Amino acid sequence: MSSTAQGDAVTDSRQMLGRLREALSADTGGQDRLDAITALISQEMHTEVCSIYLFRDEDTLELCATEGLNPDAVHQTRMRLGEGLVGQVARTGKLINTDDAPGTRGFRYMPETGEEAYSSFLGVPIQRLGERLGVLIVQSKDSRIFSDEEVYAVEVVAMVIAEMAELGAFVGEGAAMSARHQQAVLFRGHAAQEGVAQGHVWLHEPRVVVTNPIAEDPVRETERLTEAVDELRIGVDRMLTGARSGDSEQLQVLETYRMFANSKGWMRRMEEDIERGLSAEAAVEKEQSTARARMEKATDPYLRDRLHDLDDLSNRLLRILTGQGKETGAEMPADPILIARNIGPAELLDYGRSLKGIVLEEGAVGSHATIVARALAIPLVIHAERITTEALNGDTILVDGEQGIVHLRPDDSVQTAFRDKMAMQAKAQERYASIREKPAKTLCGARIALHMNAGLMADLPSLAGSGAEGVGLFRTELQFLIRNHMPKRAELSELYARVMDAAMGKHVVFRTLDIGSDKVLPYMKAVDEPNPALGWRAIRIGLDRPGVMRMQLQALVRAAAGRPLSVMFPFVAQREEYDAARAEMDKALDRERRLGHPLPSELKVGAMLETPSLAYAPDAFYAKVDFLSIGGNDLKQFFFAADRENELVRRRYDTLNVSFLTFLETIVARCKASNTPLSFCGEDAGRPIEAACLAAIGMRTLSMRPASIGPVKSILRRTDLTELYDIIVEARARGDQSVRPAVMDYLRGKL
Repeated sequence: MSSTAQGDAVTDSRQMLGRLREALSADTGGQDRLDAITALISQEMHTEVCSIYLFRDEDTLELCATEGLNPDAVHQTRMRLGEGLVGQVARTGKLINTDDAPGTRGFRYMPETGEEAYSSFLGVPIQRLGERLGVLIVQSKDSRIFSDEEVYAVEVVAMVIAEMAELGAFVGEGAAMSARHQQAVLFRGHAAQEGVAQGHVWLHEPRVVVTNPIAEDPVRETERLTEAVDELRIGVDRMLTGARSGDSEQLQVLETYRMFANSKGWMRRMEEDIERGLSAEAAVEKEQSTARARMEKATDPYLRDRLHDLDDLSNRLLRILTGQGKETGAEMPADPILIARNIGPAELLDYGRSLKGIVLEEGAVGSHATIVARALAIPLVIHAERITTEALNGDTILVDGEQGIVHLRPDDSVQTAFRDKMAMQAKAQERYASIREKPAKTLCGARIALHMNAGLMADLPSLAGSGAEGVGLFRTELQFLIRNHMPKRAELSELYARVMDAAMGKHVVFRTLDIGSDKVLPYMKAVDEPNPALGWRAIRIGLDRPGVMRMQLQALVRAAAGRPLSVMFPFVAQREEYDAARAEMDKALDRERRLGHPLPSELKVGAMLETPSLAYAPDAFYAKVDFLSIGGNDLKQFFFAADRENELVRRRYDTLNVSFLTFLETIVARCKASNTPLSFCGEDAGRPIEAACLAAIGMRTLSMRPASIGPVKSILRRTDLTELYDIIVEARARGDQSVRPAVMDYLRGKL
């Protein structure tokens, strides 16, 4: 194409957008606007047909406006996702440009539309930031491929239609033209923290709304973009300066920000979009939509992260251009349910217990945010795809953290059923409260010690309220993860002392720093490992970089200030690791003794059994270690070779699998023979059926989240462990894969 012809094409693009702006600003209804748009595009593109299909539900498209097809087919013609060329565009999110539509694979002839044999077909998705709203098509009898400039023009119009649909410009009769963000929507995610909650939406990052997608003055729009990008660059440079001495991961993100902010290609594409008729905001969002589409298809984690960074940078630029900052003036509701794409532990702690629930588009079962949500006992659902583009501040929302389900704007029947479920849970909590001070003593006379897991000072008030006899696991890494710099020894000592004070004499077991795998300190250089869960983590880091371990052990000894102290080392795989870590504890004691500081009145040093190898350690190890705590979450994933962060396999294997229970019994027997105290710590300890079976095979101490103590104590007090063990033995003898069915039948008949 010659430069003159190209210039004419650009002028035509601006002309079409100008006419489109006039059509959209007309004081007419949604159907009239769509009809005007199809007529306008058909005229400007010199095609016989232009049609707009919109989704009436997530699987069905509906013809909502047309120029050239039978008008009686409007709101009557529908097709499934993937059906015909239109359905293929909607399903894949990719355009189709062909000069032989009838001969193209997947073509479907629709006689009800009065459709003739149109050879040329161009279909582009109508989508906004990755959310697909419909399909815009043009058709012509002439057999030709539409030019790049024509494709661009139709894509830009589709984008403008998507923006105006977000603003409610096409509201009309029928499901396909119903007002957006008003219908009930069900999201199926994954449960990350149990519990149910009813409340109103609070968006962590309010949506930026582009109200002026079409530019009146391209020169002024280019100036606005340049000014905003300059402000963005200055802001990124300022953040980089402040982050130089801290968070290595944050530094990498900011370096990527700076790379994109100074990208000539990124700037050039947005300037070209403005020259063709878009506003500065629409040009930025067009680039953002392109990045999101690539991000959805990217399989390489590094590429996904960088596209994610570009998406965040685009949001920052949009907020500068629109003036729509995070502070919108909206007031947080009294019962906020936080909605976010993702969130860090420090940000979540800033909200604190004010939140009734949390729903994330991303997240992970073992993420820092999940750990904090569990500490605060806030129901959490992760992987609720697209909820940030659908939810609005103030929307009614129901969160089921047990099933991983979220109801947005539910109807009355769903709300009633949900309230009934909450009432039943409240009644159960009343029943648990009545046995709070009673021991977890079974019908056969066995006494089971129930301890709670903690990791924040915010957990400690639950010690008295839950009926826990102590803290079986205090995760010390959270205090490292929520900071941008390494905490000082004095800070740690003060914190650990406050934890012991809050426990008021009850037993507390401090686990030393368990980092690596899914828990990476922001101020430590991340190590790129193919399988972090099996890599450089926990005790391995502590022994290879002993400075942090020594500081932490000294802080623990000082915090005890003459009181009893229990410490355990995580992820010990062999005796030599425990011996080396115990030697570091002895050095810390010697140092404190020389300094004249009081030593613990009693010191217990244990290990977490999270690898099968430690179950078969020499007898000398079992005789030497003061106590063992089975880390059930890790031990189970290593036993079954099933990554607990992988949704494809993490629910595949049952804790009550005969093989796993037999393996656990081996550990119980070894500890009994060596008189080594043993506990079980993890999610399964807090599940009543699993807890009863663990007690039946000989576990006498279980550690769980505070909210699980009531349900576990309730079932234990009504169970005869001798009878339950017989059921387990019988199931094993029959060759059952899992004892769960037999155990459930037994308990149903007894409880």
